[in-house]
Order: sequence, then C-alpha cells, then structure tokens
Amino acid sequence: MTDLRTRCQILLLLPALLAAPCAAADVVDAINTVRDGGCGGRVRAAPPLRENERLDEVARRLSQGSDLRTAQQAAGYHAVSSFSVSISHVPPSGDVERILAAQFCQQSTNPAFREIGTWRRGGTVWIALAEPFAPPTTRERGAISRRVLELTNQARAGARRCGATPFAAAPPLTLNATLGRAAMEYSRQMATWGYMNHTGHDGSSPAERITRSGYHWREVGENLASGIMTPEQVVTGWLGSPEHCANLMDPLFTQMGVAYAVNPHDAAGVYWALEFGTPR
Repeated sequence: MTDLRTRCQILLLLPALLAAPCAAADVVDAINTVRDGGCGGRVRAAPPLRENERLDEVARRLSQGSDLRTAQQAAGYHAVSSFSVSISHVPPSGDVERILAAQFCQQSTNPAFREIGTWRRGGTVWIALAEPFAPPTTRERGAISRRVLELTNQARAGARRCGATPFAAAPPLTLNATLGRAAMEYSRQMATWGYMNHTGHDGSSPAERITRSGYHWREVGENLASGIMTPEQVVTGWLGSPEHCANLMDPLFTQMGVAYAVNPHDAAGVYWALEFGTPR
C-alpha cells in the first residue's frame, strides 16, 4: 500500500526589523522568485504558483488559529498535499524571500504544489501551499491502464533490487480484462468505504476476489495505492516499496489488470488496485 499525502504546519517568528509589513502579493512574488531560482540553484526550479481564493480562505482560517486540515475542510479546498507557514513581523526589504529560501526551500520549491493562498493581518502573513486534488477522469481509464502497463513493463525490462532482494529482468505483462474488472470492483469498494487494505470490507482476500471475478489462476498478487493522481506517480510509489516492487518484478506473473476509483469527499480521494495473475 502506498499513500503519498503530506500535510504540515509551521509557525515562524522573525525579528521586527522594520515597521511596515509586506503585502500578500509581495509574498506570492517572493515565493515564485524562490521557485524560479531553485533556492539559489540548490534545487531544481519549479513552475510558478497560481493564487486560489479558497486557499486564501484557508490562510484566513489559519490566522484565526485553525490547523491546516480543518482550515481546508472548512474552506472546501481538497488538497492532495499541502504546507503552511506563518511569518510575523515581515519587513518590506525582501527578507521574506531570503527566509523562505534559507529555511523552507524544499517546501517552497516542491513541484507538486501548484496553488497558493495568503492572508495578512498587521505585520503577520499566513501562507498556504497546496497540490490541488485533480483526479483522473473516467474517460482516461483506458489510456491510464495502458500507461501503467507500459511503465510496469519498462521496470520489468531491467534487473533491479526491491529492498534487499535482487530481481532479474522479467518478461512483459499483458492486460487482462477479467483482472481489470476485479481491480475496478475493488478500487470502487475502497473508495466507497474510504479505506485501503488487502482484506476487503467483506473479509475477502485478493485471491478470493480474483477467483470471484471468474479468473482461473495459478498465481495471483495485488498492489494498492491511494491519494495518487497519475500513473507515473503510482508506479514510482510501488517501485519504491519493496513488497510492491517484488510484485511488479515477479517473473511468475504474466497478466495484470489495473483500475482506480474516485471519492471527492474522502481525504485520499483516489484509490488504485493492480491485480496480477497467471492463468491456468
């Protein structure tokens, strides 16, 4: 199972060097300058952030003492990942850019973050950065299944280590419609109930669910993920987990089916199921 969502909240107090606070627009410009420069060349440059009114509301609620998760829920903003910081006594001399680059380079230049919200009261500015919830659409299912297959076979084409276990290159997999239906049914079940586990809500195991789908098998396996928006991210996440990587590289598997389901009211939002099999 893979869950790549992150949320954090930090309070930063700066010395009161000058009396006049910077404007919220200056903060957006400062962060985008940091993103464009890659923190002085120390990290890769990231695209500029776009302002979002709901994230402005998130920042306003942060100024009232709310935590980040609660503020997002109250503002109706669904984030895959997010970060917030509060800066007090910000001078208009450019120090906000310097501080962000020096102390929050990784967060400020995170390429997953696409949107920003700010709120200013007196000399304090609240900043909320977020990766917006942008799940794949229904019409993309076929293309995404083929892309996951392509990325999986690219991984199997060469030898690699899954944790401490070495794997030789393995033959490519093919898509199987029955395994695809089993993956779709289970991804929908996880999305409906808002959980991710290899044991189904009805107590079923992966082997039992695949058998129920009508697939006659000699070998079966399953990878799951949640909170991930793209096939590239989901395969990368699986390859980074020794157990999931081992399934991807297992030479005994010859077929696969993959699917995802979306629940916009759930924190994870998107649930993925990849079913592996070898027919009898």
